[in-house]
Amino acid sequence: MQVNENKEFEPVIVAFCCNWCSYAGADLSGTNRLNYPTNVKIIRVPCSCRVNPMFILRAFQRGADGVIICGCHPGDCHYTSGNYYARRRITLLYSMLDYLGIERNRTRLEWVSAAEGAKFAETMQKFTADVKKLGPNRRLEDLRCRKQ
Repeated sequence: MQVNENKEFEPVIVAFCCNWCSYAGADLSGTNRLNYPTNVKIIRVPCSCRVNPMFILRAFQRGADGVIICGCHPGDCHYTSGNYYARRRITLLYSMLDYLGIERNRTRLEWVSAAEGAKFAETMQKFTADVKKLGPNRRLEDLRCRKQ
């Protein structure tokens, strides 16, 4: 496999978005024609607490350079306390990432409500820029999942 050295690195970002707030914020962002990077792959989940840390590790294994979880603001969760569980899970995930040698900055938890389309676009732009500075994720690379 040959790599073109002239081609600029564009990170692959996986975004797990809460159905009730963040996904609606992403939709509002698109409706208002606010730009965010096209390399952000959005996965709709019922609640941010439903994102299992194994989903994040699998995303890294399958070639993601960064993973962001977007949920409702604390106290506004449709399922009452789901975002508090998500925050606990991310804390545990950080210790797993440290053990595996993956930078914590490749994963982020953000609160975005349904009315914050501009914040969603800004968050995705900033996170993509931060991951771009880190470079490609090679730690959990699974070559069987890469197209050659």
